[in-house]
Amino acid sequence: MSATKYKGLALFILAVSQLVMALDYTIIFVAMPSLGNELGFSANHLQWVVSAYSLAFGGFLLIGGRLSDLMGRRRMFMIAMGLFGLGSLLGGLAESQLMLILARALQGLGGALLSPATLSLIMSNFNEGPERNRAMGIWASMGGVGMSLGLLLGGVLTSYIGWESTFLVNVPIALAVVILAPFVLTESEVPAGAKHYDAAGTISVTAGLLLVVYYLIQAPVAGWASASTLPFALIGAMLLLAFAGIEKRSKEPLISFRMFRNRNLTGAALTAFLFSASFGSLYYFLTLYTQGVLHYSAVQSGLSFLPLTLSAFVGAKLINTMLAKVGVAGTIATGMGLGVIGFLMLTGLSETGSAWGMIPGTVIIGIGQALVFTTMFIAGSAGIEPKEQGVASALISTGQQIGGAIGLAVIMAMISTSLGTTSTLEHMQPADLNSAIHTAFLISAATTLLGILVAFLALKQPKPSNLDEIKVTAAH
Repeated sequence: MSATKYKGLALFILAVSQLVMALDYTIIFVAMPSLGNELGFSANHLQWVVSAYSLAFGGFLLIGGRLSDLMGRRRMFMIAMGLFGLGSLLGGLAESQLMLILARALQGLGGALLSPATLSLIMSNFNEGPERNRAMGIWASMGGVGMSLGLLLGGVLTSYIGWESTFLVNVPIALAVVILAPFVLTESEVPAGAKHYDAAGTISVTAGLLLVVYYLIQAPVAGWASASTLPFALIGAMLLLAFAGIEKRSKEPLISFRMFRNRNLTGAALTAFLFSASFGSLYYFLTLYTQGVLHYSAVQSGLSFLPLTLSAFVGAKLINTMLAKVGVAGTIATGMGLGVIGFLMLTGLSETGSAWGMIPGTVIIGIGQALVFTTMFIAGSAGIEPKEQGVASALISTGQQIGGAIGLAVIMAMISTSLGTTSTLEHMQPADLNSAIHTAFLISAATTLLGILVAFLALKQPKPSNLDEIKVTAAH
């Protein structure tokens, strides 16, 4: 590996890319009421502003990881950032529902290609050991910080400029990153000779993931056993089973199943699933609380997330110390444990309360979020061959995307059961909505408890004598 001489600038654009992707996940939540009213979205159609992004992101992640490994990570990084920027531009200029949904899908496709390329570029541009581990920590921490910062920025931009600015803000950033990338990033080694792309495996897994994610998005609305949704799940599952059979026979598989023997990778993917199913739902339900229960404006709602954003920065600063003292599993378990405490505290939110009541719980969750998000990517990179880093990163991100979809779907189903209503949350009375939000936080707390178990059972534990070296070995 020939590491770049522009280490600081390389890390900056990789961290900014991660920050933009994380921002884009939550920045849209606060803007949705405004864009929904302006473009005439119905309640059912408005969800596709979020779902189109999730569908494309979750469906194309694995092929994004493989293309990154085969075509060169810097090249894929530039292509992906270009697609993401184009989707953002089209979203900001959208004058119809269809154009906005297509723009969000294009953003999702760009994100699916960008995520594995970005993490893999850290392997290509930073020397193995403490240098790479520090770079990974900064890169991953931007994800945890970005998710909370997105709500704050979304509120400010929507209130003072307009919902279009939540898209257009990405365009100059994407342009600058694409221009700088050839000069500051070193290209990864590309396999010599003819490249085999495993077309059958690629088509089956991408189509299978798209159909399964679509089912998870639509089932809470149309019904889990509805004739309009269930066939998508069944066909998707069959395609994924076919994918497993294809990969076993392929000479150049999209995913080598021996990778799953790596306990850290498997544990990291499970952690990502549980993290997104719990922490990932926080932003949706807190936005409902501030706007649907407390009736805050977009900017007031965004500002109420400032303590969460600041605490995520604090959590990011603690990661290296935690890794040195308790290792990868201990750091993730600690973060999940903080999540349990924070979610339980948020069940005390009142319909006659204020944003001040959110602060204790969100501060604790923000610290835990940063610890888990960063460390699960560090754990997943351990013991993975350089040529497979793109796919490994994609597997963790796929767990994250599927976890978010399943987590929200399960929470919605349990809320409907507990309240005995099929009414959408946006149309509930404040008292009923507040009760539903409490239920969501209890489910999230239970999910984070599972995350603690996964951390200790699935991730390799360092020997006590090696704890001081964990910052080095985690990046290997």
